[in-house]
Amino acid sequence: MESEATLPITQAPETDLLIPLRGDRDWDPYTVHTHYFGLSVPEARLGAFFYIRYQPAFPLSQGGVCIFRGTDNVTFGDLEFLDYRVTMPWPEIDGSVITTANGLCIEFVEPGRKARISYSSPDGETSLDVVQEAVTPLLARGHVMPGEERDSDPAEHPGGSEQFMHATGELVLRGERFEVDCFAPRDRSWRQVRAEAPGMQVPPVGWTPMYFGDDLAFNQVGYEAPDTEPAWTGLYDVPSDRPTHHFAWLYTNGELREITRVRRNVLERHPELFAATRQEVEAEDERGTLHRFSGQAIAMAAVPAWPNVTFRDSVYRWADERGRIAHATYQELWFDAYQRRMYRRGPVAISTGGTQ
Repeated sequence: MESEATLPITQAPETDLLIPLRGDRDWDPYTVHTHYFGLSVPEARLGAFFYIRYQPAFPLSQGGVCIFRGTDNVTFGDLEFLDYRVTMPWPEIDGSVITTANGLCIEFVEPGRKARISYSSPDGETSLDVVQEAVTPLLARGHVMPGEERDSDPAEHPGGSEQFMHATGELVLRGERFEVDCFAPRDRSWRQVRAEAPGMQVPPVGWTPMYFGDDLAFNQVGYEAPDTEPAWTGLYDVPSDRPTHHFAWLYTNGELREITRVRRNVLERHPELFAATRQEVEAEDERGTLHRFSGQAIAMAAVPAWPNVTFRDSVYRWADERGRIAHATYQELWFDAYQRRMYRRGPVAISTGGTQ
């Protein structure tokens, strides 16, 4: 997989509503658009995953609401709440309001700046009404899913964006009310081709967004540094001279900086979910400044999003070098060969890892 480790640029606000149907074009049937939002309630060790995946060639969609607490969510049925439907009709789109067949509603109150996420379960016991307002620019993003950079057609102008949001509102989980006040990333893609065939020869990919304040927001997507003795050693051929991050940025006091190097070191993995539960990230920006972060999962779950990919969502507690704390999602995915290796090793062999 080629690296896209270059300085991101901003996307136009109207790309939030870029959800084209195929029309008379001969689009690849694996073409997708997506919208992702999330939130966390750290004191309750609670995370939420809201997702719409549009499949314009058919046209169909999938997605919904996943809510999890703690770190023992090994199967989809372990989640506190799950309404994720694999086959739905094309969402209803009324101006800037998108509503799926299962009731997930995304309203772009101000594209590029402000969105409202709402949902109510069929029995009325679970609901949410959250407003998310931007605290960073709407950044143009490189590919996230392995294979996109190979399969997508440049002539169709595929793209993506991500942005940190301040989320406020209320979540009701089976009658229990939670006040939401957190910083959460959102992202989306359009016209990306995701075949997601098994056998992809890429290491597990981790997404590590974190927001400490106006002076420090950071994200990268990439794999563990080969010199940390990762669990995938010997399974994938990774050139030692290639950057380990596919995409990364740092935003500080209104300035966007290029990230030139990332070193991610996983210290512990979940014994059954296999995703990183404790890790360190070191990033060097274009000015040569080093930024170091350490993080630990306080919630984690298996989440249904891509059938041929093992995907984990989590809530991480990150600390920077000054001891400041940030909570945000950490997401990790991998393909079949790595899953088989980890399963065969068993829980004791993978409970710790990385280099201290």
